[in-house]
Amino acid sequence: MKAFCISDNKDSAMALRLVGVESIVLHEKEEVLLQLDKLIKDKEVAIILLTTKIVNLCPEVINDIKINVKHTLISEIPDRHLDGKIGESIDKCISATIGFNI
Repeated sequence: MKAFCISDNKDSAMALRLVGVESIVLHEKEEVLLQLDKLIKDKEVAIILLTTKIVNLCPEVINDIKINVKHTLISEIPDRHLDGKIGESIDKCISATIGFNI
């Protein structure tokens, strides 16, 4: 099983590469969606790490994947700016799963 990171900056990608996690730097929503589709189809990829800015490009698609794709874990990681609201993202995902806001 492998982990893979989609990052919006080279610093996060490089840090994860140093610990053995394959990474790619993307900036456009279409690029991210294509890469996510490719990774989900790859049964060897068990964990997909996404920086906060990547999650913010397509949050609905990412939440849908978190809820419906059983063989891949998607996790948001803060970037170097630490400007993300990961707790809010988790709340949205849980609310979408159970059908009402928490």
